[in-house]
Amino acid sequence: MLSRPSFISDETVANAVAAHWRFKIADIAHLPWGFGAHHWRVAGEAITLFVTLDELEPRHTATSLEAAYAGAAALSAAGLEPVCAPLPALSGRFTVDVGVGVLSVTPWLEGRSPTEAEAGEASHVHEVVLALAALHGATPPDGIRPWTPQVGPKFADELRALTVTPWTSGPLAEQARLAIAEHTDAIARWTGRYLELADKAISRKGSWVPTHGEPHNDNQVVTAHGLKLVDWESLALAPPERDYADLLTTTDGLPLPDLAMAELFALDWRLSEIAAYARWFAAPHTGSHDDHTALGGLHEELAPDPK
Repeated sequence: MLSRPSFISDETVANAVAAHWRFKIADIAHLPWGFGAHHWRVAGEAITLFVTLDELEPRHTATSLEAAYAGAAALSAAGLEPVCAPLPALSGRFTVDVGVGVLSVTPWLEGRSPTEAEAGEASHVHEVVLALAALHGATPPDGIRPWTPQVGPKFADELRALTVTPWTSGPLAEQARLAIAEHTDAIARWTGRYLELADKAISRKGSWVPTHGEPHNDNQVVTAHGLKLVDWESLALAPPERDYADLLTTTDGLPLPDLAMAELFALDWRLSEIAAYARWFAAPHTGSHDDHTALGGLHEELAPDPK
């Protein structure tokens, strides 16, 4: 997230990392990065760690998040080079409950994430496709969850009911409510198509593969040792198009994606984001930088596809 969390201090994070990963801390700094979790850079005498605080409901339970991070660690241990996996705590688990969410740590990567423009260059797309092909060809780790549809057939009706009366939960609440209310017919159409495609995908469940879920540029780090994929909280068995949906090209020698499945996962992203933003703005908020970023994200997901 872009804003520092008000519900946990740097000291609490540092103490948890020190206790559960037996790490002697010299410095800690909150990082205004990403969107959906909070991050810190924690430096020690010999190494530096990247610390993540994930809140749980509704995206995860403690069990599902632990399974995702344990699965990423298993993929890395099996030799999958692009995986930047979490490090186990002294307990052997990869997540530690701190009351307001769970902490995980990964090694700090020396490198940087590409910009959207850089990520669209053919040479970079080639490298991403090769990394994803390796992931999709890997043996699924024990405990990896299967993908499931993010919304059900009543989603549009639920949003209609939610947006009937004004929202007084914060300074951006009414803008968000009106935007959603104006698009419930479109949301109903998108949902119908989404569930139709989801049924098709589920009928082929035997061919599903390990997928990252969000391998966009912000979850890529270019290092001296090659491309690394980070943020494995969405690891799941699914059609490979779950990872390829946002890529504009493929490399020679690889099959073109199933266009229906690519459409499914474009809708999967859109509808899950709309659901998340509806919860966001129906709940108390203050008009922070994160809130304004979220409102922009909501408008982006509600916009019709270009013709």
